[in-house]
Parts: sequence; C-alpha cells; structure tokens
Amino acid sequence: MTNTYAVVLAAGQGTRMKSKTYKVLHPVCGKPMVSHVIDHINGLGADRIVTVVGFGAELVEEEIGDRSEFVLQEEQLGTGHAVQQAEGLIGDLDGTTIVVCGDTPLITPETMEALVAHHNETGAKATILTAYAQDPTGYGRVIRDESGHVLRIVEQKDASEAEKQIKEINTGTYCFDNRTLFETLRKVKNDNAQGEYYLPDVFGILQTEGETIAAYATADFEETLGVNDRVVLAEAERVMKQRIAERHMRNGVSIIDPATTYISADAEIGRDTVLLPGTMIEGKTVIGEDCTIGPNSQIMESVIGNGAVIRQSVVIASKIGEDAAVGPFAHIRPDTELGSSVKIGNFVEVKKSVLGNGSKVSHLSYIGDADIGERVNMGCGTITVNYDGVNKYRTTVEDDAFVGCNSNLVAPVTVGKGAYVAAGSTVTKNVPEEALAIGRSRQENKEGYVQKLNKKRSGGAN
Repeated sequence: MTNTYAVVLAAGQGTRMKSKTYKVLHPVCGKPMVSHVIDHINGLGADRIVTVVGFGAELVEEEIGDRSEFVLQEEQLGTGHAVQQAEGLIGDLDGTTIVVCGDTPLITPETMEALVAHHNETGAKATILTAYAQDPTGYGRVIRDESGHVLRIVEQKDASEAEKQIKEINTGTYCFDNRTLFETLRKVKNDNAQGEYYLPDVFGILQTEGETIAAYATADFEETLGVNDRVVLAEAERVMKQRIAERHMRNGVSIIDPATTYISADAEIGRDTVLLPGTMIEGKTVIGEDCTIGPNSQIMESVIGNGAVIRQSVVIASKIGEDAAVGPFAHIRPDTELGSSVKIGNFVEVKKSVLGNGSKVSHLSYIGDADIGERVNMGCGTITVNYDGVNKYRTTVEDDAFVGCNSNLVAPVTVGKGAYVAAGSTVTKNVPEEALAIGRSRQENKEGYVQKLNKKRSGGAN
C-alpha cells in the first residue's frame, strides 16, 4: 500500500481577517480551523503530517501539539516555498503527498481519501482537487481537453472571456507523487509581480516534461471554502453548524430548531436527547441519552448523565448526574459534580462543589467549595460562606441533613449526618449528627412601637 503524507500550509498571516488572532486559529464551531484540518487528515490515515508555520508559530504548534510535525517558513515567499520547507522531513520518501491549506476547515476526510485514491488510480504525478462554483469569479479555472485531461490552470486575471465561463475551479488542495513534488519545486521560479514561488507552477513544469496531471472534482463546493476574511468565516461556521446538526439528528438526537442551536464539532450526544431552541453545546461536552437541554441553555466542556434536564441554565466544566434537574436560571460553575437525581432550582449558583445523590438546592442559593452528602435539603437562600477575603474554605454537609431557609454556613464548618439547621441561622461551629443548630438572636416584640413612632413623626412635623 502506498504511504500517504500531508503538508498543511499554515504560515500566512491572514491580514484580511483584520485580527490580533492568527488566521488559522480562528475557531469554526468552537475549534480552530487548523485543528479541523489536522483532524480530517488523521481521519484519512496519513502516515506523517507536516505543518508549515510562520506567523504565530508557537501558538499554532501549541494548538496542534503532537498531532503533527512542524517546519518554519521564516520568510513568506509563496506556497511553493512553503511546501519546500518540508523537504528535510519527507522529501526523500516514496509515496503520495496531499497538500492542504490550514484555512479550509470544511474539507472532509472522505473527500481527501477520494482525491488520493483518484491520484493513485490514474498514475498521475500531480492531481488537483476541483469543484464547480455557481459564481467562479476570482478562482483559477481548470482547463481540460476533449478527453477530460487537465491542460492547465488559468487564473482569473489571465483568463479569456470563454475561459471565464468555465465553472470548474482550482480549490488549492493537491495530491503529488512525493519525490516528484520536491524535485519539481526546485525548478519553480519567482519571476512574477510578487516575487514568490507558487505551488501551482509545478503543474506547468510537469506538463512540459510530459507527465500526467489529473483532477478530481468534489460534488460539494462549500467544503472547499478557504477562509480569508470574517465574511467567509461566518459562512464556514454556518455550513459546519448545519453539517454537525444533521449528523446528530441522523444519530437519533432531536434538535427542535437547528437554526438556533449551536453544537461544537467535538461534542457527543446520546440518542433520544432533545435540544430545544437557543441551546449552545460547546467544547468536548458529552451528553447522555434521554436528556432535555434548553431552551436557552449553555453547556461547556461538561459531562451530562442520562435523563438529565437542564432548562435555561449555564453549566461549565462540570459533571451532571443521571436524572438530575438543573434550572431554570441556574449557574453551575467549574469543578462541580452533581449526583443522580440532584435538583438545582431557579437562581441557584454552584461552584467547585460535590452534591450527593438525591440532594436538593431548590431556590436562590449559593453553594461554593462544598461537599454535600446524599438526600440533603439546602433551604431557600442558603449560602456557604467560603471566602474570608484571603482564603477559600470548604463546607461539609453530611447525608440526610436539613438546612433551613436563609442560613449562612460559615466555612470551615461541618453539618453532621441527619442534623438540622434552623431557618435564619448563621452557623460558625460544627453541628453534631442529628442535632439542631440555631444560630440566630431570640425574637423580641416591642408592644405599642408604631404608636410611639407616629407620635415622634407628628412632633417632628410641628
């Protein structure tokens, strides 16, 4: 079997993005464009991947990590020059090399595989990935002979009126015999207005040498989009968002309104889960089966158990147990873990806490830096007072405890198993098991207070 290599072009600055963020690191559906490309090449099963970096090299390398090797293009001297930087790593190897731009996040592994297969079947030295565009303005046109063989690529500015009518365009993704690629790149000249070495010039050189040039046309023009500005970035987002939604729906997820539902490329969702309008699933979130998420909920980098319901709430970097209920209007902050059948109600904030199975925090409470046992009831308005202005401290509430409404648990403090905390208490000492803690002043009624107050008021008016 022929070895397959990949060269990813990710050295350009991307000035048209008008951004402080390096172009290929702009996200599409929550993941940088270049990461989409690398993942798709991995789906192809490439033996080696070499990414050519330039501007923002350290950031790109950090994003890609060990999924690729790297070479640096110190000067931006064109696409041919960029590919040439990989010669030291793979130039002397036998096999097929696919060259892909790092700003083409929509290209699929299936299309790459078909391109490589077509290249190998035809015995061509170079193969162009083409597409048919309704409006080909600005693209290089692919000129074929009567037998369908590629004659040349003509850029828009050099095309005749007849050639401008051709709708088959060059997408900028190519396949080459690896050794031939690097041997031919040495012959490419930079005698053009930009003084750069262009990769497509390889095709002209090969043709003059009598080599076969092939082309493979993808049926989906949209997947060949190269993102050069914010307008195309938004279009890529739209296409990928639709693609992701369709994949989940075909796998058994109900998405009530795909147009208003956002799902990241790396999210996993179980069958018979329902996503309601306005839902955002971000990062590497995993959602189980039979869940209901939304409307208007944000789930980020979290794990949601089977049967959970999250309504109009935010969950970030946390674990939600099976059959748990969150919301409406709850905020689950990072490092929170909710057990099965836990209930987090309206206007409750939970941060860096663990709640055991069957516990409830139903209304208007803040639970931070706390370990809550099983079957605990945290009453309305309960606060774990975890911060003294310098340090954070933890609160522990053990199994079957009952904390009354409007209570302050001043950490570090423990409420023992089965204990009660009376409503309105401020608890500063540990509460023993099955004890009742009352931490409030005794009520005192002032008889006749209003009459005395009214006399003072009328005297003041005089």
